[in-house]
Amino acid sequence: MKTLKANPYYAAGIAAFVIWGFIPFPLKALADYPSGLILYFRIALSVILLVVISLLFRRDTIQKTYHALLSSGGSVKRQFILYTLLGGMLLTTNWLTFIYVINHIDIQTGSFSYLLCPILTAVLGFLLLKEELRPNQWFAIGLSILSCILIGTGELTSLLFSLMIALSYAFYLITQRILRAYDKIVLLTLQLLLAFILIGPFYTFFKGDSTVVLDGNFFLNVSILSALFTVLPLFLNLYALKELTSGAIGILMYINPIMNFVIAFVYFDEETTLVKVLAYVLIFISVIIYNIRFKKHRKNANGMPVPPASAGTLLK
Repeated sequence: MKTLKANPYYAAGIAAFVIWGFIPFPLKALADYPSGLILYFRIALSVILLVVISLLFRRDTIQKTYHALLSSGGSVKRQFILYTLLGGMLLTTNWLTFIYVINHIDIQTGSFSYLLCPILTAVLGFLLLKEELRPNQWFAIGLSILSCILIGTGELTSLLFSLMIALSYAFYLITQRILRAYDKIVLLTLQLLLAFILIGPFYTFFKGDSTVVLDGNFFLNVSILSALFTVLPLFLNLYALKELTSGAIGILMYINPIMNFVIAFVYFDEETTLVKVLAYVLIFISVIIYNIRFKKHRKNANGMPVPPASAGTLLK
């Protein structure tokens, strides 16, 4: 029964990352437009969608978040404001860099960054939040460093952009862990709203010297990017988290960069080098090693090993 119960949540989680796996298509369709302009309207339209959804369907959650914050101490309020604002800026940086990389460097670089991101998040969690790491996770971190060295020896620019994408999102995830007591949709809406308030007056800066006309094709693709590739997978991901563990979601998230790699080679005819292939294989192996959990056998009062729980019990 538990296995059946979990199926819709697994389906939602898989669907979210499969959708994100296809994100190169709307971004490539916007390749003729400045990256800053794509970011500007992606944030604007995402904020509008999230505010409408929140006001129509999530008023109770907004009120609960507001009252919880109102009843908290001054230091908690300051922490909420600081990390909400910081989260918005980090997400904005991440989106802008990713858009630029996909359209002006290659899809492989963007994909590599999201394979690297979970391990960087673990390192930051260890350094900033004092989270413990298992020996196999340290080994995986070592492999990922070797992978970065291989990429850096061949294409330093690609490595630096991959690190910028991965670090901005890793730091963003750290801010979300600090604010984990609050509703994620409420947080994202506030983060993007604050981000747009800050970048809103700088439209001419984001447009740059471009003379390209913002026609129906532009707004159609940006709308698809905002609704189908931002808001929808976010809701699916949050629905999946209601039943699945963050560890299960962490495994599913690798669907995204793997699909990006396949699309890069099969559809967009991108080329690669032997060094890059070796680096990607190493980072993929490190991801597998990082997620391995070695279970210790429990013993009863007589010193006899206790049999493990059934698969149905473990799937929650």
